[in-house]
Order: sequence, then structure tokens, then C-alpha cells
Amino acid sequence: MMMLLLPSSSSSCCCRCPGGQFHGAPPRVMAPRRGVTRVYIEKRLGVGGGNASSLQDMHRKELQARTRDQLQTLELSTSSYDTAWVAMVPLRGSRQHPCFPQCVEWILQNQQDDGSWGTRGFGLAVTRDVLSSTLACVLALKRWNVGQEHIRRGLDFIGRNFSIAMDEQIAAPVGFNITFPGMLSLAMGMDLEFPVRQTDVDRLLHLREIELEREAGDHSYGRKAYMAYVTEGLGNLLEWDEIMMFQRKNGSFFNCPSTTAATLVNHYNDKALQYLNCLVSKFGSAVPTVYPLNIYCQLSWVDALEKMGISQYFVSEIKSILDTTYVSWLERDEEIMLDITTCAMAFRLLRMNGYHVSSVELSPVAEASSFRESLQGYLNDKKSLLELYKASKVSISENESILDSIGSWSGSLLMESVCSNGVKKAPIFEEMKYALKFPFYTTLDRLDHKRNIERFDAKDSQMLKMEYLLPHANQDILALAVEDFSSSQSIYQDELNYLECWVKDEKLDQLPFARQKLTYCYLSAAATIFPRELSEARIAWAKNGVLTTVVDDFFDLGGSKEELENLIALVEKWDGHQEEFYSEQVRIVFSAIYTTVNQLGAKASALQGRDVTKHLTEIWLCLMRSMMTEAEWQRTKYVPTMEEYMANAGVSFALGPIVLPTLYFVGPKLQEDVVRDHEYNELFRLMSTCGRLLNDSQGFERESLEGKLNSVSLLVHHSGGSISIDEAKMKAQKSIDTSRRNLLRLVLGEQGAVPRPCKQLFWKMCKIVHMFYSRTDGFSSPKEMVSAVNAVVKEPLKLKVSDPYGSILSGN
Repeated sequence: MMMLLLPSSSSSCCCRCPGGQFHGAPPRVMAPRRGVTRVYIEKRLGVGGGNASSLQDMHRKELQARTRDQLQTLELSTSSYDTAWVAMVPLRGSRQHPCFPQCVEWILQNQQDDGSWGTRGFGLAVTRDVLSSTLACVLALKRWNVGQEHIRRGLDFIGRNFSIAMDEQIAAPVGFNITFPGMLSLAMGMDLEFPVRQTDVDRLLHLREIELEREAGDHSYGRKAYMAYVTEGLGNLLEWDEIMMFQRKNGSFFNCPSTTAATLVNHYNDKALQYLNCLVSKFGSAVPTVYPLNIYCQLSWVDALEKMGISQYFVSEIKSILDTTYVSWLERDEEIMLDITTCAMAFRLLRMNGYHVSSVELSPVAEASSFRESLQGYLNDKKSLLELYKASKVSISENESILDSIGSWSGSLLMESVCSNGVKKAPIFEEMKYALKFPFYTTLDRLDHKRNIERFDAKDSQMLKMEYLLPHANQDILALAVEDFSSSQSIYQDELNYLECWVKDEKLDQLPFARQKLTYCYLSAAATIFPRELSEARIAWAKNGVLTTVVDDFFDLGGSKEELENLIALVEKWDGHQEEFYSEQVRIVFSAIYTTVNQLGAKASALQGRDVTKHLTEIWLCLMRSMMTEAEWQRTKYVPTMEEYMANAGVSFALGPIVLPTLYFVGPKLQEDVVRDHEYNELFRLMSTCGRLLNDSQGFERESLEGKLNSVSLLVHHSGGSISIDEAKMKAQKSIDTSRRNLLRLVLGEQGAVPRPCKQLFWKMCKIVHMFYSRTDGFSSPKEMVSAVNAVVKEPLKLKVSDPYGSILSGN
């Protein structure tokens, strides 16, 4: 049977599998017969982790410090549009005076040279949101009869660029077709004259009427929310009670200053005024386009740091953010619960970082109809749709029907959007495509990091009523991620070179039956155990991956019954073995395992403060016995029950010698009783079940031709022909999904016997087998992994834009 970096055979064995008990003196390490310099290289890689210069270290620390400051002091972009509407709010009891004169003064002080207001930091071209901002500022100045020259220049700017307002190909702020014509109508009521043809003005006003009439019969909640949100374009057309149903506890409407201010212009409300007073007190004379936005911005920071592969530098800051968010989640804070995007992102990040959050909080959008009833659904907001889809995949139980439902309908809507022509021009299009094609449990961390670094946009913005820059979109994150990935990549290259020499030193390349899968084995290590300081863990993972591949091929193809029995006997004797090898092939295979396990065992024992080598040998013995069982089944034509097969196959899939020894190298010390604990064995069982069933489903046709049984063929066989091959594969897939969810629940659950960094290794391997086997028998298909290996280890970053930190990439 085939495996991942892994083999396939299995059998029940007398030692504890996978975590056998062991005793004895410190292991005797067999001195390497060849390649002494390799030991030095391995030691250097484990301790030094690279050749980063002191200048690079200083630069990295400087970038980390700046990023920490930005995490703690979130800055929101100023919105001239929202500031203008706040400026139009009259003083209570005196409608001839502004309630917020400082906002009026800000408008007077911040007109651009071309007569406009608004930020064009994302490009030189005039945008429709700049037209809206300019018109709103002109209205505010006219409202209080100040800044006549400012008004004239603003009107001239609008006149010169009026055609942009009618260009449907240019991105528009939310509600532009209602708010901009509505402000035009208000301006004309103030006797303002635009240097524009009346026919053009009439055309925009007519388009507004058409939009209002087209959905006049729509009485959905989403439509009502939208109308309330764009109230500044409707004046007194909305009934007061239709607006009040959307007021939040903080007094705002949708946390939107312009909506709240426009409501106050027409209807006085104490709570709304308190919100604006608080806003102006906090931000001074200019306000953002949405507030509060703290939770969303901070979660976006956490998401960006994780996606770029640099979250390990900000562990305490991220914990502080998530702790605070979790408290808000438990308190059902409106900032989370009333915003679908924030709620979905909070659920995903909190759950994936080990916080207990229930999917019940997503029940308001469990059905597509409920989503369409929301403001985001009415606006067909792709960001909220994408976040919901990603949240739906973070399932840890078969009973989370809410997540299943959300995943189903959001996936369908995303697919519809991807297949449509319009959305392909939006920046979010590629993210939607990627999420649909690669669920998070089928991706490898370092591949994702590279993709996100190369696609990072330091001008990442969102369009509400104004375009605003997201706080996490800055060059410091990009520079730190580039430096970290590039310096790590140089370490990966050194490690792979060392491993290539190790393969030759151990003569593994001379075995004619053995697949040469070193690069794949190393990919699975470097792409998941990516921090530079974990070199020993990557080396252990990759070496054992190579060895399990060799042993799998030996039991599957290369070895006779006598050779296999000889190999097992040698492992059983271990230090007490004699130079009694049945063949040269047995000598090479055993010597490679013996030398490597003893060397890794000595290092692991030093780290753990106790002897662990005996445990490593028992893991290998369990594997070989299980493989021998499968070989016997095939030789005797024995057809096991499904229970017999799966009990054996979980071990024979050969993840034990790869994952379990690596646990000793990732940091926390493991007490001897941990490797006998139920949690430890259950983590192993669930991980191995996913791998075995994925492999069986993809390799069914090939293995059938070779006369081998696997879970799919056994399901068909034992059903007596009552289920088809496709039905058997569907049944296997259901078991895969269940095992994956249960594994994730264990990994993310409260601290048990196994420390969380160790539990994460089981999940990392689960992701690897999903990637390798979700669509093909990837480990046996060379073309499938070549690009991934090159991307992680060899190919330098190719940044999306001109990189101001190019010296990092060039090493200067």
C-alpha cells in the first residue's frame, strides 16, 4: 500500500503503539562511518539557524518594534465626507449655528489645491468618492455661509469631473447612486450653481428615481437597512421609525458618522448626539468613516500577521487582542455581533487560537435567506461572504449544522460570483477562488505565507461611503515578512543540501526499489515547521520521512519474506544485533535506521533530560510489524474485516516514525507518561485515519490493479455488492471529515497531557495528507509537488509591486 512520506503495512504488536513504554541507560550512539562534516552542518543548523547578519537582526527588531506600536495604537483614516456631514449638524436650539464648528474649520483648512476634498492616496485619478466628499464639504460650508472661495473652487472641481459621477465603470462608494444625486438636489435647494449641463444633472437625478422606484415594493429588512444607511441621500423621504430600528446602543446608526449626522440634521436624538460628541472628542476636528472599528481592525492585524508568517514575533500582543475580543464575544458586543464580517472573522480566529466559541452565534446567517436580509447581504458584500465561508470550515464536530449550512450556501454564492464576469475585476476575486479551491485544512503554511507576501497590497483599502486604508496595510509588515521568509529560505536550502548528503552517506540512493522522495519529505517539514529555530525538528521529520518511504517500498516491492523477517529481527535486538544481514539491502536499510534513530535519540534525550531512544525504536518496530501483517495478508490472500484493516492501517501508514519523534524537538518537555496517555494515542489515531482513508480513496484504482486491498475495496467486498465504489468512497470521505473535525477539536481544546505545540504537529501532518491526497495520489505523482518544493525552498519572492526593501531580497 502507498503512503505519504509514509509507508503502508500494519499489524498488532506487543509494544505500546504508538507510544511505547521504555526504560534503560542512555542510548549508545553509533558513530557515523562517513560524512563527519555532515554532523557539524546539522549541529550548526540546529543552533545557528542561518547566517543572518547583525544588520539584518537589527532591522528585523526595528520592524518588530514599529509593528508593535501600530498594534497598540490603531489609527483610522480621516473621512472628509463623514466630517462634512458631522459639520452640518446644527446646535440644539439654534439651527443657525453649527454644533461642531471645529469640523467646519477642518473643512476650510483641508481643501486640496485642485479644489477637492478627500484622499487620493491610492491613485492619482479622481474617484467617485472624492466627488462625494467634495460635494458634502461644499454643502457644509454653504450651510453655514462660510468659505465662499472654497465653495467656488469645490463647485469648479465637481464641474470639471462630473462625467466621473456617471461612469459606471469606476468603483463607487456604497449608495452613491442615491447619496450623490440626493446631495445634488440639496445643493440646488441652496441655490448653488454647478458649471455642469442641466441635462447631466437631470440624468443623475433620474437614475436616483429609477433606483428608488425599482425596489419600492421590496419591504425586506435588508432593503430597509440599506435605505437607513444612505439616509443622507434621502432627506425626509424615510419615516423616523424606519430609521430608529437601526440605532445601536452607542447611539449611532450602523457605527457610521455620516448616517448618524444626517439623521440628526432632520431628527434630533439625544443618543445620536452623544455618539457624535464622543466621536469628535476622541478624534478632534475630523472623523473616520466608521467607528468603532477597533475589533475589526485588530482582528485584521492578527489575520495579516498569521497569513504573512510572522505572528510568532507578536505572541503576547496577539494574545492580548484575542483575550479582549473573547470578552467582547462573551458579552455579545454589538461591534462583533451586528457586523457579519467581524463576527465571522472573530469566530474563525478565536476558535483556531484555542478559545471556546460556539457556532450558535452565527445562527442569524445560517441560511442564505437570512444573509440576504442583512445589509451586507443586500449589498452583495463579497468580504462578508468570504469570511463566512472561511469560518464555516473551522468545524470541530459533526453536530455543527450551522457551519455546514453556512458553508453550503456561501460556497454556492462565492462560486456564482467567481463564475460571473463582473467580480473578476475586484481585488477580492483571487481570494474567493483560492478559498474555494483550497480549504484551510488542505494548505501548507509556508506556501500560503509566500503567496500572501507576493500578493500583499500595502494600499489595501475598503470602500464604504469613502475609501479608507486598513491599518494593517503597511510596508513594515511586508518588509518584516520578506526578511523573515528570505532568511528562512536560505536555511531551508542549507538543510536540504545537508539531507541530500545524508541520503548518499547512508547509501539510500543505491536501493533500486526505493522511491527518491527526499524533496517531498523535506517540503512537508519546511512548509509546516517553518520557524528558523526549529531546524532540528525539520531534520528529524525529513529524515524519518525518507526512511519510512524506503521501508514502505522494501515491504511493498523490494524485500523477500526472509529479508523482511531479518530486518524486523535486527530492530528487535537493536544494540544487541550482530552483523547478520540476509542481504546488502537489509544492511543498508537497517544501518540507516539504526544510525539515524540513535543520533536523533541522543539529541532528543539531551533536550528532554531523559532517555527517549528506546521509545523511538519501539515506534519503528510497531511500524514494521504492521507492514509485515499487510504483507502476510497479501501473500495468503487473507481478506481482513474493516475493523482489522483500520486497526492495523493506522500504524502501517507510517506517520508514527515521522511525527512522534519530532514531538521531542518542538520545545516542551514530554514526561514519560505522556506517550502512554489516551490523548496522545487518540491524536495519532485520528491523524493516521485521515491519511490512510485519503490515500485509499485516491489510490484505489492503482492498488486494485496491483491486487491489493484497501478500505474502499473492503467496503465494497463486505457489503456483498450492495454499495458501489463511488458510495464506498463517499463513506470513506465521511469518515475522513469526522476524523479531521475530531482531531481539530483535540488540537484546539483545553490543555491536556500533550502540550499544544506538540498537538499542532498532528494537525500539520493532517493538512499535509489532505494536500497530497485530496485530488490525486500526490506522493506518487512527481509533477504534483515540484512547484511546491521550489516555491518553499528555492525560488525567491516575487513581490507584487516595486519593493522598497529590495536590499533584503538581494542580501545587501
